[in-house]
Amino acid sequence: MKLFRWFAPALAASALLCVGQTPAPATTPAPKPKAATPAAKPRPSPTGGARPVARVNPKLRNPALANEKAPDFYKAKFTTTKGDFVVSVSRAAAPIGADRFYNMVKIGFFNDVYFFRMIPGFVAQFGIPSDPAIAAIWMNARLKDEPVHETNKRGSICFAKTNDPDTRTTQLFINLGDNNRLDAMGFAPFAVITEGMDVVDKLNLQYGDTPDQTLIQTKGAAYLTKEFPNLDKIISAVITDPPPAPPRPKPAAPKPAAAKPPVKKT
Repeated sequence: MKLFRWFAPALAASALLCVGQTPAPATTPAPKPKAATPAAKPRPSPTGGARPVARVNPKLRNPALANEKAPDFYKAKFTTTKGDFVVSVSRAAAPIGADRFYNMVKIGFFNDVYFFRMIPGFVAQFGIPSDPAIAAIWMNARLKDEPVHETNKRGSICFAKTNDPDTRTTQLFINLGDNNRLDAMGFAPFAVITEGMDVVDKLNLQYGDTPDQTLIQTKGAAYLTKEFPNLDKIISAVITDPPPAPPRPKPAAPKPAAAKPPVKKT
């Protein structure tokens, strides 16, 4: 999905750039979600034994299942090729976006996801899966728009969208500068980077917004690693606060009833 841009005159320092995702053209039918494939059998390794097969969270293949309500406040730690940063989320700022982000982190959506659009002083954009099959499933998992309660200040995060209503899906951007002009356009921040903004500032800017989003959607990491080998990416993301609840202990087996003494006959 390509992003649209609204530029002021080319030489104007205040050129306005709207961040967003455009739906597939009307002439192109939206891809249908593919059915989940059965887990592959372990393959023997050259040294003997079975080679472990990575498990995919079933919620990655069915966005409708990723529907937990997020805590009122939570933090997520992102590990990237440039280091770690911490995102602090306030659900009250944008509940719909905060819930989607919480579920995306929990199911491993951001693992191996690239920062594919880097505009100096503006945004660092990410959120298209590296696996085209997963990207096809999520591209139509739209979120409803919601009121803007926080400003798009440096370090804040919100979902990308188009001018059309209810077009947010999985793409997000980090504001690299104070972009409060986006507030009136309906971009609703739900989080802010509270640790590691210096790491975000180190992300590679050399490719700008050259990567083609349609090709990222259809070819995934194979396209990006071939054409843009120096792109930075997210290695993993986890919820750190509140910590995961410990597993519930299994209820103890009921004790057998004590045998009653025999009744004596008189």
